[in-house]
Amino acid sequence: MLRSMKITYAFDLQGFPVGYFLWVTALLCIYIHPVSLAQAPPRSEIDINTFIAELFPIPPDDSEELYEALLQLYASPLDLNAATPDDLSATFILSEQQLRSFFEYRSKAGALLSLYELQAIPGFDIYTIRRLLPFVTISTKAVSMREALKNPGQHFLMFRSGKLMERQKGFAPLDSNSNAVTRYQGPRFNGYVRYRNARSGAYSFGITLEKDSGEEIWQWNARRQIFGIDYTSFHAQIINRGRLKNLIIGDFQMQAGQGMVTGAGFSLGKGSEVIRTVYRSTTGLKPYTSATEANFFRGIAATLSITSRTELTILVSNTKRDATQDTDSIHATITTSLPITGYHRTPSEIDKHNVLRELNAGLHLLHKMASQKGQVGVIMLHTGYDSFIQKRDLAYNRYEFSGKQNLIAGLHGDYHWQNVHFIGESAISKSGGTGAIGGLIASIGKKFDVSVMARHYARNFHTFYGNPISEATRPVNERAAYAGVRWSPSRRWQWSAYFDYFRFPWLKFQVDKPSRGFDYFLHLLWKPSKRLNAYVLFHEKHKQTNDPSASESDPSLIWSIKRTAMLNVDYEIPLKCAFRTRLQYGGLKNEHSEGSNGFTVAQDVTWHFSKLEFSGRAAFFKTDDYDSRQYVYEKDMLYAFSIPAYYNTGIRHYLMLRYTVSKQLKVWLRWSQTRYSDIEKISSGLNEINGNKRSEAKLQVMYQF
Repeated sequence: MLRSMKITYAFDLQGFPVGYFLWVTALLCIYIHPVSLAQAPPRSEIDINTFIAELFPIPPDDSEELYEALLQLYASPLDLNAATPDDLSATFILSEQQLRSFFEYRSKAGALLSLYELQAIPGFDIYTIRRLLPFVTISTKAVSMREALKNPGQHFLMFRSGKLMERQKGFAPLDSNSNAVTRYQGPRFNGYVRYRNARSGAYSFGITLEKDSGEEIWQWNARRQIFGIDYTSFHAQIINRGRLKNLIIGDFQMQAGQGMVTGAGFSLGKGSEVIRTVYRSTTGLKPYTSATEANFFRGIAATLSITSRTELTILVSNTKRDATQDTDSIHATITTSLPITGYHRTPSEIDKHNVLRELNAGLHLLHKMASQKGQVGVIMLHTGYDSFIQKRDLAYNRYEFSGKQNLIAGLHGDYHWQNVHFIGESAISKSGGTGAIGGLIASIGKKFDVSVMARHYARNFHTFYGNPISEATRPVNERAAYAGVRWSPSRRWQWSAYFDYFRFPWLKFQVDKPSRGFDYFLHLLWKPSKRLNAYVLFHEKHKQTNDPSASESDPSLIWSIKRTAMLNVDYEIPLKCAFRTRLQYGGLKNEHSEGSNGFTVAQDVTWHFSKLEFSGRAAFFKTDDYDSRQYVYEKDMLYAFSIPAYYNTGIRHYLMLRYTVSKQLKVWLRWSQTRYSDIEKISSGLNEINGNKRSEAKLQVMYQF
């Protein structure tokens, strides 16, 4: 925390005479050396859920990927003396003007001596610095691999387990009166083990093991890449060894350009950060440490420095994926779908586990312009399967990928001109389908920022690892235009808004005609002090969908409208306590219905003691049905993520304790329960619970070496 920091220096770098530089450097040395170099600002354990909730109060579909990406950054903080504009923009904390100020400062003042020096950069306020601190560090000199291994920045072993206290139908004996003919094959508890040994900018080594509730404890099938535990992930990485900038063996992801070909980690959708979400940072290769069992490469990848400003990345991957397979008269096997749930609890789910071999080979050539003005890159990815892929024979699937091989190639670039940042990427897949994104981010003075973007994804555009901004869950069959604005009249007030118009030229699931829609978002933030901040937002989305009263032979479309409104107030006394109050409303209606509406009131509290931290929530919710369900972020254990759906009528509460046994050992305990007042059964199928409450207990132990 920065409780004791003083705003002791702030200056304008324009012109920046040498004498002024020497005077400021002397002041920094006098003020920082005895205090800051001896002790950097404390790097507290971050609450990723709160950080994400600020960026995306309305949870995006890829919340878990976003959570893991931010944890990666937290686990391997950026060295501010080596970070690129893309590295820092990927945090979504700094504005375009702040990014420009930082790199102007670093180029003229030289390497930063301490994190306290961030206060000297024009445009950096305490609120911004406090948000940035968990993700950055200062390295004054390069270290050898031997030194890095002796002094890792992160070295821990963590274990987590939990279970639902109420028994689900999948764990009950078979009932002759039930239509179900199977049950879950494993025990009720889930398990998660994670080991990490890493030093930022030098190396990373990690193993992740995970089994879900209902999955078998142990199974071995090397041919399917099942090594004992249901899901295993491993990586070994070395960084910045001469011309070898990055080498990863094991599981990894890649982010390049605007995510058209490879978009992982920080590829986010629309949210309250209406400006920076338009731009995707080229962060390159990253280890994959998530327990999400899809959308990653498994093999080897390397980034080589060809010249001082040109890099070449090559990747080769051989992995197995879950698949639903069948046979036909032409092909020995045919794959009709690629499930990504990661559940392998029943015989049918187990039969789909890692049965499809996927081979990937790709390259990325990136050239960075002088003075960090921009960059241009070329990227290609070839994907091959050992089974013929063919979606179900339905009209909306007519242009979906069909075959065993796909090749996609793209060109991306961005350029800074004065206060404007231009971005763009285009790509073409083997089918001839094209995708393109173009836009800009501009700072108009110190108080006003704008972003605009147009995007086009053809109905036969096939990208398996791409994840650019889009309205649909995948970048296909879409044409759209986006505009965002942010006005900060003072440090206390900030107003943000965006408008997005989109069209779908071909059919979609449950939409039997070409359709269109739009959505807009309004967000007002008030920060009267370091301790108190509040925001109010309103989001409304209009989309066309099938008219249920129309005949199948003559389909017609009607408009559906989804609304969300929210008021959130946070109050914090640093290192002592924090309170959060949230009121949330959501509704869904169409032309032929009265609509479904719901609301949630939630109160969170966190208390900090010397060795103990206590967190809790009490929430009341009421919705007409599942259509107006409410998603609300919850605080969870480190490296855990929680965002349950609140629906029908009831109360939700949780209690969590974190106890620091010693400097090396921490223990978390969490209890949560949802109690409904108007239902007798929860969920359906094998997840069904008899009764009106759902309770979960979790334990986590973390040992830091």
